Amino acid sequence: MNSKVETKESSFDTVKLVIALLIVIASIVGYYYFADYSQLFRVLGILGAVGVAVAIAFQTEKGRRVWAFVHDSQIEVRKVVWPTKQETIQTTLIVIVMVFIVGLFLWLLDMFLSWIVQLLTQGV
Repeated sequence: MNSKVETKESSFDTVKLVIALLIVIASIVGYYYFADYSQLFRVLGILGAVGVAVAIAFQTEKGRRVWAFVHDSQIEVRKVVWPTKQETIQTTLIVIVMVFIVGLFLWLLDMFLSWIVQLLTQGV
């Protein structure tokens, strides 16, 4: 009996998601249909429609899971230990120096291989 209730909720959730998608599509069509009107009003219309569509989508089980994921992600971001300004500068300088060293090495390798190819092709 529980599975039947979940199936009905799931199909109703699907209807909600389809309605949300249709609202977004209708707002995009309306944006181009009302091309003679101010772009500001057309963009505000799309933003309003997307807001309504998101509100409808968040009423579904998938929407609630997405919202819970976003909420949990924000909590995890607060737990991150961010580097200090000094650590960031030191790491950036190390990366810049390493890029310069690897670039110099590849340039020298390219020059050496080019010199070898010139010797081989001029000798033939």
